[in-house]
Amino acid sequence: MKKIIQLSILGILIASCGGGGKNTVEGVLETKDITKIREKRNTLTEELKALEDQVKQLDDAIAELDDNSKLPLVSTLTVQPEEFNHFLELQGDVMTKQNVLIYPEMAGTLYRVYVKEGQKVSKGQVLASIDDGGLSSQLAQMRTQAELSRTTFERQKRLWEQNIGSEIQFLQAKTNYEAQQSAVKQLESQVGKSTIRAPFAGIIDDVIKDQGTVVSPGPGSEVFRIVNLSDMYIDVEVPEAHLPNVTIGKMVDVYFPVLGESVSTKVRQTSNFINPSNRSFNAEIPVPNNSGHIKPNLTAQVKINDYTNESAILIPQSVVSENAEGEQYVYIIAEENGEVVAKKSVIKPGKTQGDYLEVLEGIKAGSQVIVEGARSVRDGQTVKAIDSTITAKN
Repeated sequence: MKKIIQLSILGILIASCGGGGKNTVEGVLETKDITKIREKRNTLTEELKALEDQVKQLDDAIAELDDNSKLPLVSTLTVQPEEFNHFLELQGDVMTKQNVLIYPEMAGTLYRVYVKEGQKVSKGQVLASIDDGGLSSQLAQMRTQAELSRTTFERQKRLWEQNIGSEIQFLQAKTNYEAQQSAVKQLESQVGKSTIRAPFAGIIDDVIKDQGTVVSPGPGSEVFRIVNLSDMYIDVEVPEAHLPNVTIGKMVDVYFPVLGESVSTKVRQTSNFINPSNRSFNAEIPVPNNSGHIKPNLTAQVKINDYTNESAILIPQSVVSENAEGEQYVYIIAEENGEVVAKKSVIKPGKTQGDYLEVLEGIKAGSQVIVEGARSVRDGQTVKAIDSTITAKN
């Protein structure tokens, strides 16, 4: 304002000097006499300085007489009900229930390997075969004997139905046939163990034994690792204090720091057992893996929505103060006798999320909470509000 007044006066001064006559600026310039030009400049400079001194006196008088110029400036937040979601932040590892090592069921030489690492396989697909040591030949002979015993039994049965022959002959033929059938099935089971098949659909992650290697059942003889990446989940340990709020169906935001990817999902299962060593229970969170980027044992940051208030009053945490009694309070503005004053309001805080605090009591919808300048005002002090924000998150 001061500069505007100065410029206005200077404009008037120059305009007044620009009229007709030899003593005007134009007249002095037309003389092209440098001495006269310097004298005119000095005269104008002295007049301008005198005017600036007068303007300063006027500003000092205005500042002393205007009470509004001494009022502290504050900005306010007009609070309105809005949805508030609180999240429990945890960390877990990606897992899959279909990540297994495949072991041979019989001893022998790994005769043939039919798959390679990274290959997709279906459930029941043949992965490798083991030399059965002649069991296949024995099975073929036993099947021939079983067929003979079946024919003998069927003929003896027809004779017995015609009352020809003795009952003991019929029973012996029947027993022999059943025994041969049982022996064939048993040997088929043994021969079947020489073929290694995929227990489920997935990807061959590792071919551990090479073709020609002698293998046998038991630890240390694993042949393949097969993984199914379509059914991935995160297992997190949740403190028991959150047991009522972390339940099946709760929304979950999952972030993978290594991949820079986020997915939204829900809690699929919670355990019914509290671990006594750390007082926590497990929650299982499924993870969609359409891209195939998510791998077992990958670290994930999990945010479980454990609380929602659809009509919450939110304020920035930075505006909240605490008194000697441990009560938390904020300043709001109110009108008293035509003036805007700051009023202290003790609040009951709820949950916090990020920079925002949920207020359960002490502030109503539509209240104007002091934001900027909240630390420099006192209860009952007259203030000047310069602007207002509608909601906490805007």
